[in-house]
Amino acid sequence: MSTIDLSTRRIPPLGGFNGTILGLETRRLLRNRRTVIFTLIMPVALFLIIGLQSQFVHQQAGRGNVSAYVMISMAIYGAVLATTSGGAMVSLERSLGWSRQLRLTPLAPSAYIAVKMVVALTLGLLSILIVYAIGVASGKPSMPLWIWLSTAAIGWVGSLVFAAFGLFMGYLLPGENVMQILGPVTAALAALGGVWMGPMTPGSTFQRIAELTPMYGLNQLVHAPLTGDAVHVAWVINLLVWLAIFVIGAAWRFRKDTARV
Repeated sequence: MSTIDLSTRRIPPLGGFNGTILGLETRRLLRNRRTVIFTLIMPVALFLIIGLQSQFVHQQAGRGNVSAYVMISMAIYGAVLATTSGGAMVSLERSLGWSRQLRLTPLAPSAYIAVKMVVALTLGLLSILIVYAIGVASGKPSMPLWIWLSTAAIGWVGSLVFAAFGLFMGYLLPGENVMQILGPVTAALAALGGVWMGPMTPGSTFQRIAELTPMYGLNQLVHAPLTGDAVHVAWVINLLVWLAIFVIGAAWRFRKDTARV
């Protein structure tokens, strides 16, 4: 009986990252109806309940109104929830032994992580677009067109941090209850990052705490076009540091999992 020498395998271009595996992973995620509905419906419901209140529609907020501010907040919350959920789906694969099977393929850990993050970002973009579409249909949020476009783009790109977060947590938590844990955790991070509170008082204790959380940089950056606040380098650093932490953590856990074949 012949054996396969795994050391002679050729490493594919880009570590195995390609359109085929990307398409397969996207279809697998979209078939999970509970995750899709939860991440797409909840942010819309919160916007409809909070953002369409009469006082918010008529109250000014920077270059728009408070209704627009709330809509942006709910959109990034939806993107964060969606990308976290998308990344955390790896926990189900772990429970089925799929991650161990990947050790037998030429797929590089970095390529696998990249695929998962791109798929999660696809769901995150869909969440943002739905919230903004509801905002347009309602006619209540008011802000210039360029702010609609820029805030959507910033929210989507920034949610990459939470795609990595979900992937990291998916390797740490058991598959059967990963989202039961990450749902409340994500909501808590949104609260600590100021998503639920509106603009924070500079120098306050709450702001100093918020600055240490992974949601803070994204929350500040995505609202800046509307509020007219100058962009601080610290906001970008916050995003990049947390992204690096979660990507490194996910890669470490992936290698640890696949090493146990």
